[in-house]
Amino acid sequence: MVKSTFIYKNFKIKQRHKNSIILIGNFDGVHIGHRKLFELAKKYKKRFKLNIGVLTFEPMPKMFFNKKIKNFRISNLKQKSQLLKNLSVDFMINKKFDKKFSKIKSLDFVKNIIYKKLNAKFVFVSNNFRYGNKREGNVSQLISLEKKYGYKIIKSEPKIIKKKVVSSSLIRNLLQIGFLEKANKYLKRNWSIIGKVEKGRQIGKKIGFPTCNLDIKDYVLAKPGVYAVKVKTEKSNSFIKGIANLGYRPTFNQKKLLLEVHLFNFSGNLYNKYLTVEFLKFIRKEKKFKDTKQLKKQIKSDLLVAKKV
Repeated sequence: MVKSTFIYKNFKIKQRHKNSIILIGNFDGVHIGHRKLFELAKKYKKRFKLNIGVLTFEPMPKMFFNKKIKNFRISNLKQKSQLLKNLSVDFMINKKFDKKFSKIKSLDFVKNIIYKKLNAKFVFVSNNFRYGNKREGNVSQLISLEKKYGYKIIKSEPKIIKKKVVSSSLIRNLLQIGFLEKANKYLKRNWSIIGKVEKGRQIGKKIGFPTCNLDIKDYVLAKPGVYAVKVKTEKSNSFIKGIANLGYRPTFNQKKLLLEVHLFNFSGNLYNKYLTVEFLKFIRKEKKFKDTKQLKKQIKSDLLVAKKV
């Protein structure tokens, strides 16, 4: 678990966290491109004996400006916080992104936040970073104000693999088209969803394959289908192997997107518990069956594949 003192919800940070290295961005997924930036920040931390802080926003600005975007996140706040903690980050500022904050002039953002409230010594940003009202501020502006406000801008170069820039957008696209293993490679971990187990229609139980039903909320919609997974509960560090169906259950004419997880060799009540589901391999796309008999036959086949994984 990430300690609550690690995360600030505003710019009223403790004195020991001022005069720090500040990295600004969404860092959705905390992929290997982000990790490249954090590795560089760790070198500065060691050399200058400074703390590392991350300034990120909730909701993500793109989701704030376009309310139609629902399934977008690679990782939720809890996951992102833990991943950042593991990368030697000392604190995180998770600023609420609202209408008032979106109207801040770029010069005021630099003067009042980076300089006065954070008193940052080094500011790490991507080469295409934009900020302020109508995204008027850019990296060139930040660099032009270095001497005036006493910070140094460190501009990151993108991580490129086989002529492709590793980005959160690329990983979202890979998940959406079913290239899970490549997405996991760029994340340097298994993509996962944390969700609360809800009571469903008990269809899985009736046909002999009980499942935990999880609402995926704002997570990016990976390709609907069947996946080999491993699962752990909130209070356990050990994983249970299983199989999952992500989709709309067309055989039963469901309209709500749902993640259903069947756990191998498990018995117990998990209702209202939070589960972390790690996706290991895409097995097949979702399809509609004529009846439950055909569905059960396919599930048995899927189980064999998942157990081999």
